[in-house]
Amino acid sequence: MSEYLSFFLISFIITIFLLVFGIPVLRIIKFGQSIRGEGPKSHFSKAGTPTMGGVAIILSVIATFIFVSVKFKFNKHDILLLIMPLILYSVIGFIDDYLIVVKRNNRGISARNKMFFQIIWAALYYFVFLDRGMSSEINIFNYTVDLKWGYGILILLMLVSCSNAVNLSDGLDGLASGLMVIALISIVILAIFKGNLPVLVFSICLLGALLGFLCYNFNPAKVFMGNTGSLALGATLANLFILLKMEVLLVVVGFVFVLETLSVIIQVAYFKLTKGKRIFKMAPLHHHYELKGYSEIEVNLIFWIVGVIAGVIGILLGIKVFI
Repeated sequence: MSEYLSFFLISFIITIFLLVFGIPVLRIIKFGQSIRGEGPKSHFSKAGTPTMGGVAIILSVIATFIFVSVKFKFNKHDILLLIMPLILYSVIGFIDDYLIVVKRNNRGISARNKMFFQIIWAALYYFVFLDRGMSSEINIFNYTVDLKWGYGILILLMLVSCSNAVNLSDGLDGLASGLMVIALISIVILAIFKGNLPVLVFSICLLGALLGFLCYNFNPAKVFMGNTGSLALGATLANLFILLKMEVLLVVVGFVFVLETLSVIIQVAYFKLTKGKRIFKMAPLHHHYELKGYSEIEVNLIFWIVGVIAGVIGILLGIKVFI
Protein backbone atom coordinates (compact mmCIF):
# COMPACT_ATOMS: atom_id res chain seq x y z
CA MET A 1 0.00 0.00 0.00
CA SER A 2 2.86 2.40 0.81
CA GLU A 3 4.29 1.74 -2.67
CA TYR A 4 1.04 2.79 -4.33
CA LEU A 5 0.93 5.91 -2.18
CA SER A 6 4.45 6.79 -3.31
CA PHE A 7 3.43 6.49 -6.99
CA PHE A 8 0.48 8.74 -6.31
CA LEU A 9 2.64 11.32 -4.54
CA ILE A 10 5.32 11.31 -7.26
CA SER A 11 2.72 12.01 -9.94
CA PHE A 12 1.02 14.63 -7.75
CA ILE A 13 4.28 16.45 -6.99
CA ILE A 14 5.48 16.40 -10.62
CA THR A 15 2.18 17.94 -11.74
CA ILE A 16 2.37 20.65 -9.08
CA PHE A 17 5.99 21.38 -10.03
CA LEU A 18 5.15 21.64 -13.75
CA LEU A 19 2.22 23.95 -13.08
CA VAL A 20 4.08 26.18 -10.62
CA PHE A 21 6.64 26.96 -13.29
CA GLY A 22 4.43 26.42 -16.32
CA ILE A 23 1.52 28.76 -15.54
CA PRO A 24 3.72 31.91 -15.45
CA VAL A 25 5.31 30.82 -18.75
CA LEU A 26 1.87 30.37 -20.33
CA ARG A 27 0.97 33.88 -19.17
CA ILE A 28 4.19 35.36 -20.60
CA ILE A 29 3.70 33.75 -24.02
CA LYS A 30 -0.02 34.63 -23.83
CA PHE A 31 -1.35 31.12 -24.22
CA GLY A 32 -4.73 32.11 -22.81
CA GLN A 33 -8.20 30.69 -23.25
CA SER A 34 -10.56 32.19 -25.84
CA ILE A 35 -14.19 32.25 -24.71
CA ARG A 36 -17.08 31.32 -27.00
CA GLY A 37 -19.16 34.38 -27.90
CA GLU A 38 -22.35 32.31 -27.60
CA GLY A 39 -21.41 31.00 -24.14
CA PRO A 40 -22.62 32.34 -20.76
CA LYS A 41 -21.64 36.00 -20.31
CA SER A 42 -20.25 35.20 -16.85
CA HIS A 43 -17.44 33.29 -18.59
CA PHE A 44 -16.10 36.30 -20.46
CA SER A 45 -14.01 37.24 -17.42
CA LYS A 46 -12.09 33.96 -17.88
CA ALA A 47 -10.68 35.05 -21.23
CA GLY A 48 -6.89 34.92 -21.13
CA THR A 49 -6.68 32.32 -18.35
CA PRO A 50 -3.70 30.05 -19.21
CA THR A 51 -4.75 26.93 -21.08
CA MET A 52 -3.13 23.66 -22.24
CA GLY A 53 -2.53 22.69 -18.60
CA GLY A 54 -3.33 19.15 -19.68
CA VAL A 55 0.28 18.90 -20.84
CA ALA A 56 1.35 18.84 -17.18
CA ILE A 57 -1.04 15.97 -16.45
CA ILE A 58 0.14 13.93 -19.41
CA LEU A 59 3.87 14.45 -18.83
CA SER A 60 3.49 13.62 -15.16
CA VAL A 61 1.56 10.42 -15.80
CA ILE A 62 3.90 9.18 -18.54
CA ALA A 63 7.04 9.89 -16.49
CA THR A 64 5.70 8.28 -13.32
CA PHE A 65 4.11 5.27 -15.03
CA ILE A 66 7.17 4.41 -17.12
CA PHE A 67 9.34 4.66 -13.99
CA VAL A 68 6.97 2.36 -12.11
CA SER A 69 6.66 0.00 -15.10
CA VAL A 70 10.40 -0.63 -15.00
CA LYS A 71 10.14 -1.41 -11.32
CA PHE A 72 7.28 -3.90 -11.81
CA LYS A 73 8.65 -5.18 -15.13
CA PHE A 74 5.34 -4.69 -16.93
CA ASN A 75 4.91 -6.22 -20.37
CA LYS A 76 5.74 -3.74 -23.16
CA HIS A 77 2.37 -4.33 -24.79
CA ASP A 78 0.56 -3.50 -21.53
CA ILE A 79 2.53 -0.27 -21.23
CA LEU A 80 1.83 0.65 -24.85
CA LEU A 81 -1.91 -0.05 -24.60
CA LEU A 82 -2.19 2.10 -21.49
CA ILE A 83 -0.33 5.16 -22.73
CA MET A 84 -1.33 5.10 -26.42
CA PRO A 85 -4.75 6.79 -26.11
CA LEU A 86 -3.37 9.32 -23.62
CA ILE A 87 -0.60 10.40 -25.99
CA LEU A 88 -2.39 10.13 -29.34
CA TYR A 89 -5.54 12.00 -28.32
CA SER A 90 -3.50 14.64 -26.52
CA VAL A 91 -1.76 15.38 -29.84
CA ILE A 92 -5.12 16.20 -31.45
CA GLY A 93 -6.03 18.40 -28.50
CA PHE A 94 -2.63 20.12 -28.44
CA ILE A 95 -2.83 21.09 -32.10
CA ASP A 96 -6.41 22.25 -31.60
CA ASP A 97 -5.44 24.36 -28.57
CA TYR A 98 -2.45 25.82 -30.35
CA LEU A 99 -4.51 26.92 -33.35
CA ILE A 100 -7.16 28.43 -31.07
CA VAL A 101 -4.52 30.43 -29.18
CA VAL A 102 -2.77 31.58 -32.35
CA LYS A 103 -6.01 32.57 -34.10
CA ARG A 104 -7.41 34.18 -30.92
CA ASN A 105 -10.77 32.49 -31.41
CA ASN A 106 -12.38 29.10 -30.84
CA ARG A 107 -11.77 27.82 -34.37
CA GLY A 108 -9.03 25.24 -34.09
CA ILE A 109 -9.03 21.96 -36.00
CA SER A 110 -12.24 21.55 -37.99
CA ALA A 111 -14.77 19.09 -36.53
CA ARG A 112 -14.34 16.84 -39.57
CA ASN A 113 -10.55 16.68 -39.27
CA LYS A 114 -10.73 16.20 -35.53
CA MET A 115 -13.11 13.25 -35.96
CA PHE A 116 -10.92 11.82 -38.74
CA PHE A 117 -7.83 11.69 -36.52
CA GLN A 118 -9.82 10.36 -33.55
CA ILE A 119 -10.96 7.46 -35.73
CA ILE A 120 -7.45 6.86 -37.10
CA TRP A 121 -6.01 6.73 -33.57
CA ALA A 122 -8.76 4.31 -32.49
CA ALA A 123 -7.94 2.04 -35.45
CA LEU A 124 -4.22 2.16 -34.62
CA TYR A 125 -4.98 1.28 -31.01
CA TYR A 126 -7.14 -1.66 -32.15
CA PHE A 127 -4.30 -3.16 -34.20
CA VAL A 128 -2.01 -3.02 -31.15
CA PHE A 129 -4.88 -4.49 -29.11
CA LEU A 130 -5.16 -7.42 -31.54
CA ASP A 131 -1.39 -7.94 -31.49
CA ARG A 132 -1.60 -8.28 -27.71
CA GLY A 133 -4.11 -11.10 -28.22
CA MET A 134 -6.86 -9.44 -26.18
CA SER A 135 -10.30 -11.05 -26.23
CA SER A 136 -13.11 -9.71 -28.41
CA GLU A 137 -15.70 -11.00 -25.95
CA ILE A 138 -17.71 -8.62 -23.78
CA ASN A 139 -19.70 -9.36 -20.65
CA ILE A 140 -23.14 -7.76 -20.75
CA PHE A 141 -24.31 -8.38 -17.20
CA ASN A 142 -23.50 -12.10 -17.14
CA TYR A 143 -24.20 -12.63 -20.84
CA THR A 144 -20.99 -13.19 -22.79
CA VAL A 145 -20.99 -12.10 -26.41
CA ASP A 146 -18.10 -12.50 -28.85
CA LEU A 147 -18.21 -9.46 -31.14
CA LYS A 148 -15.27 -10.71 -33.24
CA TRP A 149 -14.41 -7.93 -35.75
CA GLY A 150 -17.28 -5.88 -34.28
CA TYR A 151 -15.14 -5.36 -31.20
CA GLY A 152 -13.04 -2.95 -33.27
CA ILE A 153 -16.16 -0.87 -33.89
CA LEU A 154 -16.94 -0.93 -30.17
CA ILE A 155 -13.41 0.30 -29.37
CA LEU A 156 -13.78 3.08 -31.93
CA LEU A 157 -17.13 4.18 -30.48
CA MET A 158 -15.83 4.08 -26.90
CA LEU A 159 -12.63 6.04 -27.55
CA VAL A 160 -14.18 8.66 -29.84
CA SER A 161 -17.41 9.20 -27.90
CA CYS A 162 -15.74 9.32 -24.49
CA SER A 163 -12.98 11.69 -25.60
CA ASN A 164 -15.63 14.07 -26.94
CA ALA A 165 -17.86 13.60 -23.88
CA VAL A 166 -15.16 14.69 -21.45
CA ASN A 167 -14.28 17.55 -23.79
CA LEU A 168 -17.90 18.76 -23.70
CA SER A 169 -17.94 18.54 -19.90
CA ASP A 170 -14.85 20.70 -19.55
CA GLY A 171 -16.82 23.95 -19.40
CA LEU A 172 -16.67 24.87 -15.72
CA ASP A 173 -13.69 25.30 -13.40
CA GLY A 174 -12.87 21.88 -12.01
CA LEU A 175 -15.92 20.07 -13.42
CA ALA A 176 -14.26 17.63 -15.84
CA SER A 177 -11.16 17.10 -13.69
CA GLY A 178 -13.33 16.47 -10.61
CA LEU A 179 -15.53 13.97 -12.47
CA MET A 180 -12.43 12.21 -13.78
CA VAL A 181 -11.05 11.92 -10.22
CA ILE A 182 -14.31 10.30 -9.12
CA ALA A 183 -14.30 7.90 -12.07
CA LEU A 184 -10.65 6.98 -11.46
CA ILE A 185 -11.30 6.14 -7.81
CA SER A 186 -13.96 3.69 -9.05
CA ILE A 187 -11.50 2.23 -11.55
CA VAL A 188 -8.80 1.84 -8.88
CA ILE A 189 -11.22 -0.15 -6.70
CA LEU A 190 -12.35 -2.30 -9.64
CA ALA A 191 -8.75 -2.92 -10.70
CA ILE A 192 -7.90 -4.10 -7.17
CA PHE A 193 -10.78 -6.62 -7.20
CA LYS A 194 -9.96 -7.66 -10.75
CA GLY A 195 -6.26 -8.06 -9.92
CA ASN A 196 -5.15 -5.98 -12.91
CA LEU A 197 -1.89 -4.47 -11.67
CA PRO A 198 -0.95 -2.39 -14.77
CA VAL A 199 -4.38 -0.70 -14.87
CA LEU A 200 -4.25 -0.18 -11.10
CA VAL A 201 -0.83 1.47 -11.15
CA PHE A 202 -1.61 3.61 -14.21
CA SER A 203 -4.90 4.77 -12.64
CA ILE A 204 -3.14 5.72 -9.40
CA CYS A 205 -0.54 7.72 -11.35
CA LEU A 206 -3.30 9.50 -13.30
CA LEU A 207 -5.27 10.11 -10.11
CA GLY A 208 -2.27 11.81 -8.51
CA ALA A 209 -1.72 14.00 -11.57
CA LEU A 210 -5.37 15.01 -11.75
CA LEU A 211 -5.57 15.95 -8.08
CA GLY A 212 -2.43 18.03 -8.51
CA PHE A 213 -4.02 19.75 -11.51
CA LEU A 214 -7.30 20.26 -9.63
CA CYS A 215 -5.43 22.37 -7.07
CA TYR A 216 -5.02 24.97 -9.83
CA ASN A 217 -8.20 24.22 -11.77
CA PHE A 218 -10.75 24.57 -8.96
CA ASN A 219 -12.90 27.70 -9.09
CA PRO A 220 -11.55 30.28 -9.76
CA ALA A 221 -9.25 28.38 -12.12
CA LYS A 222 -5.66 29.50 -12.55
CA VAL A 223 -5.23 27.19 -15.54
CA PHE A 224 -7.44 25.15 -17.88
CA MET A 225 -6.57 21.67 -19.16
CA GLY A 226 -7.65 22.63 -22.68
CA ASN A 227 -8.52 20.14 -25.39
CA THR A 228 -5.03 18.73 -24.84
CA GLY A 229 -6.19 17.35 -21.52
CA SER A 230 -9.90 16.69 -22.04
CA LEU A 231 -9.60 14.65 -25.26
CA ALA A 232 -6.73 12.59 -23.82
CA LEU A 233 -8.51 11.99 -20.51
CA GLY A 234 -11.74 10.93 -22.20
CA ALA A 235 -9.99 8.42 -24.45
CA THR A 236 -8.01 7.14 -21.45
CA LEU A 237 -11.16 6.65 -19.38
CA ALA A 238 -12.64 4.48 -22.14
CA ASN A 239 -9.35 2.63 -22.51
CA LEU A 240 -9.19 1.67 -18.84
CA PHE A 241 -12.61 0.00 -19.03
CA ILE A 242 -11.56 -1.76 -22.24
CA LEU A 243 -8.43 -3.16 -20.56
CA LEU A 244 -10.42 -4.18 -17.48
CA LYS A 245 -12.86 -5.96 -19.82
CA MET A 246 -15.71 -4.08 -18.17
CA GLU A 247 -16.77 -2.16 -21.26
CA VAL A 248 -20.44 -1.67 -20.33
CA LEU A 249 -19.49 -0.04 -17.03
CA LEU A 250 -18.12 2.98 -18.90
CA VAL A 251 -21.71 4.17 -19.39
CA VAL A 252 -22.45 3.65 -15.69
CA VAL A 253 -19.36 5.21 -14.12
CA GLY A 254 -19.27 7.90 -16.80
CA PHE A 255 -22.99 8.65 -16.43
CA VAL A 256 -22.52 12.42 -16.04
CA PHE A 257 -20.41 12.52 -19.20
CA VAL A 258 -23.21 10.62 -20.97
CA LEU A 259 -25.79 13.15 -19.74
CA GLU A 260 -23.67 16.07 -20.92
CA THR A 261 -23.33 14.53 -24.39
CA LEU A 262 -27.01 13.63 -24.64
CA SER A 263 -27.99 17.19 -23.70
CA VAL A 264 -26.04 18.49 -26.71
CA ILE A 265 -27.48 15.88 -29.09
CA ILE A 266 -31.05 16.52 -27.88
CA GLN A 267 -30.61 20.29 -28.02
CA VAL A 268 -29.26 20.27 -31.59
CA ALA A 269 -31.87 17.77 -32.86
CA TYR A 270 -34.78 19.63 -31.24
CA PHE A 271 -33.47 22.98 -32.53
CA LYS A 272 -33.39 21.67 -36.10
CA LEU A 273 -36.76 19.89 -35.91
CA THR A 274 -38.57 22.91 -34.42
CA LYS A 275 -36.62 25.46 -36.47
CA GLY A 276 -35.18 27.42 -33.59
CA LYS A 277 -36.76 26.19 -30.34
CA ARG A 278 -34.67 24.86 -27.44
CA ILE A 279 -35.23 22.37 -24.64
CA PHE A 280 -32.35 23.59 -22.50
CA LYS A 281 -31.39 27.20 -21.91
CA MET A 282 -27.98 26.20 -23.21
CA ALA A 283 -26.09 22.98 -23.85
CA PRO A 284 -24.07 21.17 -22.56
CA LEU A 285 -26.19 20.60 -19.47
CA HIS A 286 -23.91 22.41 -17.01
CA HIS A 287 -24.53 25.68 -18.85
CA HIS A 288 -28.29 25.14 -18.53
CA TYR A 289 -28.00 25.14 -14.74
CA GLU A 290 -25.69 28.14 -14.82
CA LEU A 291 -28.32 30.14 -16.71
CA LYS A 292 -30.94 29.00 -14.21
CA GLY A 293 -28.99 30.87 -11.55
CA TYR A 294 -26.73 28.21 -10.02
CA SER A 295 -23.13 29.19 -9.32
CA GLU A 296 -20.26 27.22 -10.85
CA ILE A 297 -19.45 25.68 -7.47
CA GLU A 298 -23.08 24.61 -6.97
CA VAL A 299 -23.24 23.02 -10.43
CA ASN A 300 -19.94 21.24 -9.79
CA LEU A 301 -21.18 19.86 -6.47
CA ILE A 302 -24.44 18.61 -8.01
CA PHE A 303 -22.63 16.92 -10.89
CA TRP A 304 -19.93 15.50 -8.62
CA ILE A 305 -22.54 14.01 -6.29
CA VAL A 306 -24.25 12.35 -9.26
CA GLY A 307 -20.80 11.18 -10.37
CA VAL A 308 -20.13 9.63 -6.93
CA ILE A 309 -23.48 7.81 -6.99
CA ALA A 310 -22.75 6.53 -10.50
CA GLY A 311 -19.28 5.44 -9.38
CA VAL A 312 -20.63 3.50 -6.39
CA ILE A 313 -23.22 1.77 -8.60
CA GLY A 314 -20.47 0.95 -11.10
CA ILE A 315 -18.28 -0.56 -8.37
CA LEU A 316 -21.13 -2.68 -7.00
CA LEU A 317 -22.10 -3.90 -10.46
CA GLY A 318 -18.47 -4.55 -11.34
CA ILE A 319 -17.87 -6.67 -8.23
CA LYS A 320 -21.10 -8.60 -8.67
CA VAL A 321 -20.95 -9.22 -12.42
CA PHE A 322 -17.32 -9.05 -13.51
CA ILE A 323 -15.27 -10.29 -10.56
